[in-house]
Amino acid sequence: MDKVTNLWVVDDDEIYRFAVNIIIGRSAIAEQTNYFNNGQLAIDAFNENLGTPDKLPDLILLDLNMPVLDGWQFLDAVGKLLPTVQKKVHIFIVSSSNDEEDFARAQSLSEVQDLIVKPLTPKVLTEILARIQTGPVIY
Repeated sequence: MDKVTNLWVVDDDEIYRFAVNIIIGRSAIAEQTNYFNNGQLAIDAFNENLGTPDKLPDLILLDLNMPVLDGWQFLDAVGKLLPTVQKKVHIFIVSSSNDEEDFARAQSLSEVQDLIVKPLTPKVLTEILARIQTGPVIY
């Protein structure tokens, strides 16, 4: 797998989504990318596609601080759905937070593979893809 089929970016910052769209395009790590500006929209889409695993994301890049349903609430909701899904969904938190409590909380959740501090770069995206394919990469 040299790219993921479905990548979801869940982040409310319009400027960040614009920049990430460019970075994802340059990195060519995804066949299709969907953007959600809050966790509730992403959970709704996840629920709508539960019966069609091909439409579910292979990779989610998740912000923590969003309106309506924040990243932690999204993780709580999606954590209840993941055991019923017929594919592996990789979740990386991508946040501007460098709070040690956020890192500890992220590490305590089996659904989360890592917390990455923004900004996201093409190199980091490539490393994420490598981790998905082969396991952890030493940064």
